[in-house]
Amino acid sequence: MKTAENIFVAINRWILIAIMITMAVIVFTNVLLRFFTNQSITWSDEVARHLMIWLTFLGAGITLRHGALVAIDNLQLAASPRVAKLMRIMVAIILLAFFVVMIWAGKTYVGKTMRQLTPSTRIPFGYIYLAIPIGFSLMIAHFLLVIRTFIAHGMGGLQHDDEAPPVAG
Repeated sequence: MKTAENIFVAINRWILIAIMITMAVIVFTNVLLRFFTNQSITWSDEVARHLMIWLTFLGAGITLRHGALVAIDNLQLAASPRVAKLMRIMVAIILLAFFVVMIWAGKTYVGKTMRQLTPSTRIPFGYIYLAIPIGFSLMIAHFLLVIRTFIAHGMGGLQHDDEAPPVAG
């Protein structure tokens, strides 16, 4: 099971790295072309923006997994260990419910925007917004893989995961 989890995380990381490299190459190439030739790639800004959307949603699960999302835990830290654990269980249920709602809303949004085309590349906006349900599905998967640690120790417990470095490799 741990091997499958490691493969899942590694694939997710390498996809994020590929998106980031692609964004950097497109933007850097466009800057060079503007500087040296006074010409620009007409679709570069649009594609970079769309890649940023995908990077954000696909990367949210990894970020959650490492406890790097913003968490206000003053109340749980002030509570007794038993009450704090119950609070974390409630937070986990609320998070999972929110993720499910966002998958549903994202799928609805994708369906509504499939006929609208992006200005430069002329691809349906639905493909861009497909990042929402896919990203939240990945967040569910990542969260379920670390939920025991989260319930036992909170976000701070996730921040000390030495098995999974924040970069691929």
